Amino acid sequence: MQKKIITAGSLMAVLALTNCATVEDKSQQAQATVEQAQAETNPLLKEWTGPYGGVPAFDKMNLADLKPAMEKAMAMNLAEIEVIANNPEPATFENTIEEMERAGEELGRVFTYYGIWSSNVSTPEFREVQAEMAPKISEFNSKISQNEKLFQRIKTVYENSQKNPLPADQQRVVQLVYEGFAMEGADLSPEKKERYAEINKELSSLYTEFSNNILADEEKYVVYLTKEQLGGLPESFVKAAAKAAADRGQEGKYAVTNTRSSMDQFLTYSNERALREKVWKNYYSRADNNDEHDNKQNIVDILKLRRERVQLMGYDNYAQWRLQNRMAKTPEAAMDLMMAVWPAAIARAKEEVADMQQLANKTSKTKITIEPWDYRYYAEKVRQAKYDLNSDEVKQYLELGNLTDAIFFTAGELFNFKFTPVPEGSVPVFHEDVKVWEVTDKTTGAHIGLWYLDPFARQGKRSGAWATTYRAHTTFDGKKNVLSSNNSNFVKPAPGEPVLVSWDDAETFFHEFGHALHFLASNVKYPTLNSGVRDYTEFQSQLLERWLSTDKVINNYLKHYKTGEPMPQELVAKIKKAATFNQGFATTEFLASALMDMHFHLVDPSGLDPAKFEKETLAKLGMPKEIVMRHRSPHFGHVFSGEGYATGYYGYLWADVLTSDAAEAFAEAPGGFYDAEVAAKLVKYLFAPRNSMDPADAYRHFRGRDAKIDALMRDRGFPVPGPQSKK
Repeated sequence: MQKKIITAGSLMAVLALTNCATVEDKSQQAQATVEQAQAETNPLLKEWTGPYGGVPAFDKMNLADLKPAMEKAMAMNLAEIEVIANNPEPATFENTIEEMERAGEELGRVFTYYGIWSSNVSTPEFREVQAEMAPKISEFNSKISQNEKLFQRIKTVYENSQKNPLPADQQRVVQLVYEGFAMEGADLSPEKKERYAEINKELSSLYTEFSNNILADEEKYVVYLTKEQLGGLPESFVKAAAKAAADRGQEGKYAVTNTRSSMDQFLTYSNERALREKVWKNYYSRADNNDEHDNKQNIVDILKLRRERVQLMGYDNYAQWRLQNRMAKTPEAAMDLMMAVWPAAIARAKEEVADMQQLANKTSKTKITIEPWDYRYYAEKVRQAKYDLNSDEVKQYLELGNLTDAIFFTAGELFNFKFTPVPEGSVPVFHEDVKVWEVTDKTTGAHIGLWYLDPFARQGKRSGAWATTYRAHTTFDGKKNVLSSNNSNFVKPAPGEPVLVSWDDAETFFHEFGHALHFLASNVKYPTLNSGVRDYTEFQSQLLERWLSTDKVINNYLKHYKTGEPMPQELVAKIKKAATFNQGFATTEFLASALMDMHFHLVDPSGLDPAKFEKETLAKLGMPKEIVMRHRSPHFGHVFSGEGYATGYYGYLWADVLTSDAAEAFAEAPGGFYDAEVAAKLVKYLFAPRNSMDPADAYRHFRGRDAKIDALMRDRGFPVPGPQSKK
């Protein structure tokens, strides 16, 4: 039910207008009345109805409703906050923290739709709304984070809880809320608060522009092939490329789109070296073409503003401020971990390049030196030569429908979850590609939530793979079920053709499903406890990747898409034997991005040339010339399209230390990766608590000790450090 809040000020304004209205005033009154009526009937604001505890009305999404819905929802939330801040009663957990947890339901619903437009179905028209709303959203957030009366009430509850501790979950909520406000400058002077808010407003527009520049270049650059240029490409890719070209009005041609899933396959298999170079340059020069979509100046502006903002609070640099409540705690600790792995990674990469160069010397018709656009192609040739392992052969056993069944099986074994397709048309979706499943407890049949899957790449959808929630689990004010979503960018096949993916893409599918399971397994009371710690939340998802290569998944779900025969044991043996193959490339391209993320935020950005800084920093680190950063700076959306991963991209490696260590706990257990006792501890300590307990404590409960780096090094085939090595 929509809440209506009328302040005394707004009521007096209406009365004044009534008493002395000119024609123009009456026109404005009429407009205001229309706007109020629209707000009350706006489908984006309405409470979710229908089955499964209510579901988003994705079928009612109309872009014209978005801006008024957001403005109305923000106003409603601010009114709720004012009531809390001005409560004359002494501040308590119940009348301050709980009321904050309760506020903003309408806004949460509207932002669900906003997120869908932004990530899944963006259009030029939406981007105009997004650009207009970004600074308004920033101003709205500042009005809350800088509300002095509100913060003093939060501070009172926090200080009281330090003297008289609350129940554990309430104590954690108070800690997280207080720290969140303190980190956002709630204790600053009025002058500094004003500048802080201005900076956030400027940053919000820069983040939007940075993101949209990347999307513009992904849509703009397409390489069209003729039939004579298809040498080496798998049949499934050729058919998908023909469809992609036809969809763009280029019937009879074949389109290589500027997305990772398309680029990666083309560079791995195409015999056309000049075209590989063209596709590679298109992808790695996104937002770096010295045109209207170039992001280099945006990087400088973002870094300057971030540095100025944290210096208002007394921090030397952005990394110092950001990492204080992460597992790493300090930029030095994060750098130490990365530099412990980096030498082994680049040493292995040099060995890989030597192997590729040797093979190229034997097989290439012309003398070549391995370049970045050759790496995937010759790595695949070396893989075949060294391990007799053909990636395209492996793909025949990695069909998306079977992989979906495999992740459901894994969820059933570890979490006791059952996934059942919902009746067609019973749950609204935002695109015809999206499918929905109900999640229940296998034993009791109790409803847990829904899982949405949006699997295919398309125009207007951001690249990569990600997970999100439309509604998180809480038992606060009644139990709420989970609405979770996974989003991929698999190349959509021609009609009637299977979706065959690479082993890496299959691992990513398991990875993102791990995030969904983390949402679905949640067992917390308060909404704030569903938040995450960046260098910890990737751990659960990275761990789930390990189940792809378990015998039960391989033998029952990795079936040939034509014959239905399970993957032969000799092919499985080759995959496992080659498990550490190309780890030099994979680790180096990731770490290069993570290290650059940290270096960008430790340096003084005054007079910074991002391209020069990237090049010089990587040279000092000894970056192999045959490899580039996984995300080059001008399109490093993780870091510059927002703040979620800024100085936090290292978190994937931090999480992988936990992952490798935890995987060994399963490997050593009597039941292996399906050991019931270890699985129960996994759910109890690592998934269900979400952020209701300190991540380091949670891991110790699971493992009985802190994680060590040794398992990670073993997993990647790198030398294991001495016995003193500990994270």
